[in-house]
Parts: sequence; C-alpha cells; structure tokens
Amino acid sequence: MKRKVIETEDGSSTILVEAWGESFHSIHGAIQEAQLVYIENGLRFVFQKNIEQIHILEIGFGTGLNCFMTFIESEKNQKKIFYTGVEGFPLQEDEWSSLNYQRFFDPNYESKFSLLHQKDWEKENMISSGFSLMKKQLMFENIVFENQFDLVYFDAFGFQFQPELWSESIFTKIKKAMKPNGVLVTYACKGEVNRTLKKLGFKIEKLQGPPGKREMTRAILI
Repeated sequence: MKRKVIETEDGSSTILVEAWGESFHSIHGAIQEAQLVYIENGLRFVFQKNIEQIHILEIGFGTGLNCFMTFIESEKNQKKIFYTGVEGFPLQEDEWSSLNYQRFFDPNYESKFSLLHQKDWEKENMISSGFSLMKKQLMFENIVFENQFDLVYFDAFGFQFQPELWSESIFTKIKKAMKPNGVLVTYACKGEVNRTLKKLGFKIEKLQGPPGKREMTRAILI
C-alpha cells in the first residue's frame, strides 16, 4: 500500500497509509502520543519496579519513534534495556529518513535515530552499552516468544482497519511472551479488546488518553 510522510499537530511527522486514510500515529501529535502511552504509562511505570534488565517487545516497530524515545529514556536513567521490535512491513530508507523526530530531542541523540533503522534485522545490535535492539520482520500471528518480556508496546493499526491483529489468538501469543506481572500498554481502549485481555488474565487499567483520545489501556498480567 502507498505510504507518505505527513506532519501531525505537534509538529512531529508520521506515515499515512493513503488507501486507508490511517496514519501510524495520532494526527494530534505523534510524539505526544508516544510520550504518554508508551513512555509515561509504560516504560516509567516499569522503571518503578527496579528491574535490573528490562526486556521490551514492540508490536509494530513502524517509524521507530517508540524505540528511539525508549533509547533516550534508557540513557537518561541509566537503565539496561533489551528491545525487540516486530514489524511485518519495514519502512524503506526514503521513508524513515524523511521523519523529523531528531529535532525534538537532545542533539546528542540525533544520529541514533538513523542508526536504529540502519542496523540489520534478525540480529542483536548494541546501540549503546545499555541498549540492545533486535528487529524482527514477521507478521504478528507468527511471533513465538515465551516468558521473555517485562513490557509490551502494542502499537498495531487500529481495530477498524485490522481487527485480526486485536484478536484473542494474537493476545494469547503475547501473553505467552510476557513474564509474570508483565505490563502491556496500548493507545486503544476498546471494550471488546479489554474484555479479551481480561479473559486471558490481565488486570485492566483505563488511563487518560493522549490528545484526541479519551482513554488508553494499561494491562498487567496477573
């Protein structure tokens, strides 16, 4: 499907899938959304557990924004992170190189955004002494992990476009991939999805959403 780079309301860019009229991030602000959903309500929440090495799974590596912001947080807080990003259709260089995220952060990190994209897929890459990145190109239904992750960023396309990505079978695979008391965060707060998560043994927390969304979900595996 044809994709193009657009600017969101906070000035940061995202990718629009033209056939759907759907973007990778909220049009109200890509960075604002990522900051609230994945960093503040996900990563910093897990930081409070004082885990020595945090293992993160991202479902939908996409533009690499969540990964980039997580890397910056790991550097600032001196936290050791092992990051696995899963993506079925990786961006091409002409796409990711047109994104403008670097200008919103400390210039010392500017080169790291390109590095995240340039590193090889299907192998572990050390981005810094405290941050390891593994990018895996595969469809979400084909993920096979077990008891590995402390935190999951669930950042798939919206339910209305790809409901199969929000199915019980997908979340069963994700549950299997998570450690006990693991945390899953997502921008969505759809009743059907939360009921599925609850059925699978997650405790559901509805939190204030980013601009343009009333609520988001944090789910804790109990």
